[in-house]
Amino acid sequence: MPQIEERLVALGLTLPPPITPPQNVALPFQFVRVVGRRVMISGHAPQTTDGSLARPLGKLGREVSLAQGYLAARLTGLSILGSLRRALGDLDRIEAWVRVFGMVNSAPGFTQQPSVINGFSDLIIELFGAELGAHSRSAVGMAELPFNIPVEIEGEVLLRE
Repeated sequence: MPQIEERLVALGLTLPPPITPPQNVALPFQFVRVVGRRVMISGHAPQTTDGSLARPLGKLGREVSLAQGYLAARLTGLSILGSLRRALGDLDRIEAWVRVFGMVNSAPGFTQQPSVINGFSDLIIELFGAELGAHSRSAVGMAELPFNIPVEIEGEVLLRE
């Protein structure tokens, strides 16, 4: 079994299937786009193990607590890893995490976006290690996110030669 898959199993983590979008919603883009060694990852949302959007929905600092936001970012990481595994076949093909852009659905006055997106970063470093999992990152507040999700994350990884 590949290393990253072994770590997922050891941590009791399950990668979700492709997202089940809300009814009458078209998603006419690729969630993962491979160009040479570069892999661009479209914005992902937190998912449950059945592929649906994870709850709670809403804004950090209003309907969603900091702890719930951290968990939403972690679940978004699992969603991204699920898409990467489907596109690449093997997560061990990833040589490096390059960049991450984390968006947090924020109520006015909420300023802890970096602490929310740490849920994602901590997961990636836990699975890939400090060197491979290291990434540049932005964590910004947004007035709204699609479907009222609390977190959306996109990024880029580099494949082994």
